[in-house]
Amino acid sequence: MGEDLRSPEARNYFMSTHFWGPLANWGLPLAAIADLSSKDPKFISGPMTLALASYSLVFMRFAWRVQPRNYLLFACHATNATAQSLQGFRFIKYNYMDTDKGAEAVKEAATALK
Repeated sequence: MGEDLRSPEARNYFMSTHFWGPLANWGLPLAAIADLSSKDPKFISGPMTLALASYSLVFMRFAWRVQPRNYLLFACHATNATAQSLQGFRFIKYNYMDTDKGAEAVKEAATALK
């Protein structure tokens, strides 16, 4: 295995954007996963969560279609799409399904419009 990592192909891979781009992208799903347990749902932005989930779905397709397939990028965005979807469910539950907090949010929005 050690010799495989020293091969020109391995060096080219580890020094390419095919490796470093997805590695840097892992910050997004890691932050979303950390927020799942620690962030109060009242601070979740619905539009941003939708944008991040959509972004990850688009790049999952890209990672699958590019040749050679970029499995690291695909895994990163699959993880992020899942984490953002869970955040989205928390957002919907807090704002629309929990009647006490949902009614409070509607009152705040109505007050802000006046």
